[in-house]
Amino acid sequence: MDSNLWYAMLNDTLCYANLWVLACMIVVVFAWQSSGRLSAHLRRLASFTDHRQTYHRIPNFHVAWLKRHLLDAPLLRSRHNQEWQLSRAVNMGTLPSRFHTLLLTVIVVMNVVLCTNTVPYGSKESTVAELIRNRTGYMATANLFPLLVMAGRNNPLIPLLRVSFDTWNLLHRWLGRIVVLEGLAHVIAWGVPKVQTYGWSTALGTLKKPFMFNGLMGIVAMLFILVQSPSPIRHAFYETFLHLHIGLACVSVGFLWHHVYRYSCRYYLYAAVAFWAFERLARLLILIYRNYGFGRRTTAYLEALPGDAVRVTLQLARPWTFSPGQYCFIYIPKLGAWTSHPFSIAWGETGQTLLGSYSEKMAEVELGNDHGQPGLESRKVNTVSLLVRRRTGFTDKLFTEAFAYARTRLPPDTISTSPRSTTTDISTAAMPVTAFVEGPYGNLHSLDSYGTVLLFAGGVGITHCLPFIRHLVQGYSDGTVAARRVTLVWVIQSPEHLDWIRPWMTTILGMEGRRDVLRIQLFVTRPRNPREIRSPSATVQMFPGRPDVGTLVQMEIENQVGAMGVMVCGNGGLSDDVRRACRQRQGRTQLDYIEESFTW
Repeated sequence: MDSNLWYAMLNDTLCYANLWVLACMIVVVFAWQSSGRLSAHLRRLASFTDHRQTYHRIPNFHVAWLKRHLLDAPLLRSRHNQEWQLSRAVNMGTLPSRFHTLLLTVIVVMNVVLCTNTVPYGSKESTVAELIRNRTGYMATANLFPLLVMAGRNNPLIPLLRVSFDTWNLLHRWLGRIVVLEGLAHVIAWGVPKVQTYGWSTALGTLKKPFMFNGLMGIVAMLFILVQSPSPIRHAFYETFLHLHIGLACVSVGFLWHHVYRYSCRYYLYAAVAFWAFERLARLLILIYRNYGFGRRTTAYLEALPGDAVRVTLQLARPWTFSPGQYCFIYIPKLGAWTSHPFSIAWGETGQTLLGSYSEKMAEVELGNDHGQPGLESRKVNTVSLLVRRRTGFTDKLFTEAFAYARTRLPPDTISTSPRSTTTDISTAAMPVTAFVEGPYGNLHSLDSYGTVLLFAGGVGITHCLPFIRHLVQGYSDGTVAARRVTLVWVIQSPEHLDWIRPWMTTILGMEGRRDVLRIQLFVTRPRNPREIRSPSATVQMFPGRPDVGTLVQMEIENQVGAMGVMVCGNGGLSDDVRRACRQRQGRTQLDYIEESFTW
């Protein structure tokens, strides 16, 4: 057999091997997740007859060791989700976890080995360069398929493996770097022997040929993607980055399409483009379907709240199935025609009870009052609400618009002229705007099998926890969940932040059986006056300062019923504190740590 043909077949074989290894990783993760879901399902069923759930407190020491030292472990000591910042304007991103680092190391090493293995390094330099050139070109093209699958919001592996988009986005970024480096090695392996043999003028002249020009432009576009993708640039100019990223990716793929057309690796490119096009088309069709129907379209109502926050209530054109842990992307053409932003869904209702300024009865009920109207868990909702904290960019525009609208609707002496004020007396005057909602996404975690649930929320992270609380309290009353003890720890800067969720919390506090299962602890880190920190009741307590996370986790363990689930949604520092407290107690009791974050 001709050696060139043999090496061409070998290149195909190694590309297959690369994808098969990735497929095997998927199978392993699927098996692990499936076993966990089966165990949780059996645990939940057992709780219906065993109310003490004593057996389910006993940990599996092998699994606990894996959680402590690999699955839940940060890369180094304790820092994982807290961002590294050189200054307030320069964000270096976060460190991957120890498990993610292991996955990334395996992928990087595998690509290095596959690109350099079976190359006869004792042969002539031109022969070695030719083999490396072909190998790296094939590998870069083969990796485009998993690269684009990982980038999709509708990645089918997200619901299959119960692995968050955040994790897939991390893998996408690193695999993208691998593809660019393999493409660069491909160009260098072609250019060095060409220049050595024929000189620069001949080499540059060769680039004028369509085949060579297409390949060069493809890698140039990839290099531009690499240059503008580091975390400081990505976070500082995210919307610009995203549009450039997609545009440059299309340019690169377009040139590569005409570069690899005569090689067998073209099928990987075709598969990647087909998936990307199908995913984009599906998103467009779903977007149209979700936002237009029955003669209606989706409308958003913006309400400026104290503490630089906005409540966004979406009146949906079509109802959808609402579950705890969901998030959605919203488009508001008035504030940004082509941009979409993810937000956790804090509440879902049928009817129009969440629109505008709420009912007077809702507004008059205090947070500690136990006599509000009970909220029934509804599967189909046509109104969902989001809570958005003002930062920069889109969220700043959102708050400014809502604040300006409130000023035009209220008497001048009832509202401050400064939209930056965190103590402004803002009434809930809702501003209607045309909006489009994409989703829902998420819903990857279930807390139904845990006898004890501890939820930590920081600031607007409460939006992720509220649906779980409502669901668990309702499930406790109906006898459909294992929960016997649910504790919410909410860390806020000011008591006025309680207004963000007052109507929703009033509904929860009025639910049947709430007193038996739910306890709430509020920590106010910047109270104007310590005297204003008063506990409304024994089950709703307020404290000044920051919580001692380790002590709170230990207190729950001492009173634990059944298995314990600890969920956190907040800033990186809070998440890392909760992670550390849970890891330190792995092996003492059955405990699962669950983290929700948007770090892309």
